Amino acid sequence: MVITTEARSALANLTIPAATLSSDPLVALIAAISPPYQTNVNIVKKGGSLTLKIGPDTLTHRNAILRSLCGNGLHNALDSQGSSPLLFLGGHSASSFAGSSPISALAIAGITSWMSVASSIRDGSPDDVSTLIGQLNGYFVTRGFVVPSAAPTLADLDLYLAIVTKVAGDELESMIGSNVNTRRWLEQCGATVDELVTVATKNSKVPAITIPKGLTAKPILLPNFFFGDEDEATVAAAASAVKSATSTTSAGNKGKGGGAPATGGAGLTDEQKKAAAEKKAKKNAEKAAKKKKDGGGKGGGATPAAELNVSALDIRVGKILKAWNHEGSEKLYCEEVDVGEETPRKIASGLRSFYKLDEMQERNVLVLCNLKARNLGGFPSHGMVLCASNADHTKVEFAVPPEGSKIGERVTFEGFDGEPEPENKVAKKKIFDKLAPDLKTDSSGEVVWKGVKGKTSAGVCKAVNGMTEAQVS
Repeated sequence: MVITTEARSALANLTIPAATLSSDPLVALIAAISPPYQTNVNIVKKGGSLTLKIGPDTLTHRNAILRSLCGNGLHNALDSQGSSPLLFLGGHSASSFAGSSPISALAIAGITSWMSVASSIRDGSPDDVSTLIGQLNGYFVTRGFVVPSAAPTLADLDLYLAIVTKVAGDELESMIGSNVNTRRWLEQCGATVDELVTVATKNSKVPAITIPKGLTAKPILLPNFFFGDEDEATVAAAASAVKSATSTTSAGNKGKGGGAPATGGAGLTDEQKKAAAEKKAKKNAEKAAKKKKDGGGKGGGATPAAELNVSALDIRVGKILKAWNHEGSEKLYCEEVDVGEETPRKIASGLRSFYKLDEMQERNVLVLCNLKARNLGGFPSHGMVLCASNADHTKVEFAVPPEGSKIGERVTFEGFDGEPEPENKVAKKKIFDKLAPDLKTDSSGEVVWKGVKGKTSAGVCKAVNGMTEAQVS
């Protein structure tokens, strides 16, 4: 028996076995929210296979079908009707979210690779999930999602649902442990899935969708690392970063293309690979030439990695002039902060779980200023308001300068007198990530780096309420 939801103007016909609807929540979600004027959904109660027909083309591979439904530009019949219908393919520079430009082939390659990782998780064991969680925690130190994007992509949702279908609830909580970066990603993906389920319940095309329980949200003082200026080399790096995660994929899962057109295959074309290799070789040659030119590091060049210290960070005294709630996030405040420059900095901080709005106003704080500007939920944030927090981020308080400090004054650490590194290098070399583990409060609640106190001309900086042995970030 076949149940059909039909629209005469639809350009695609999606056939789904009932068993697939109950076992594959992502397929069920995408089917439920796909526009009826573009897609007829046919549910086969017994037997049958997952297929998508678009004109003369028939796709039979699950991942290729999902990518096509989400508007990857492979099938002009769908995409020519306007903006891509679901827009879960991300892309670089966030341009594809407005449907204004084609999605990068390299971004598609990254999404395809990560969806292969999700397939290996679905076919694997809970132990595979535990291994992946550790790998993802390192990967998400400087990334918001699995490919450069301002929001979860199809690959994020696929990987998330593969994980929570295999391991959920208390067992997943136990696996996450102190992997806070993976937790942030899981919570963000979970919130997106919850929103999609709400939309799907209003659609009668498919039966009710059941999603396994993910994580219980906890306040985490971590930003979203999407800078909005990624080039294709960055996107290509994101695609290749899954290599270690896919190393455990069974031979049966490797290289699955399953009916996807050659233009949207599971990787890069030979021409793209050649171009990427040439770019990498050129970059390595430039690095070698620069290293040779710098010699022993004499002169005004950058500090050698072995000598990297807290002086690379531009921490200044700032004052929050005004703060307000971020319209698109329940965790973020938006602030204007005076750090001694001509105009105040705009900075977003995840502090709504820890401070009331009136407690944010006219407050002196410490600000990390040499961070690259980035969009946090559509708000242009340039810098970080530093706070002390306990290990599980359930308690957070401002790191503050001593009374009498001058706005814009730099915080110094005796014995470390170098100049701060430029913003682009701090981001590219992950300098803050390397130095942050030693930026703490001591047993007196004073801010220290490797035990050396952070000071202004007025005295020692501290956690505002004296939190001891806390991380400062």
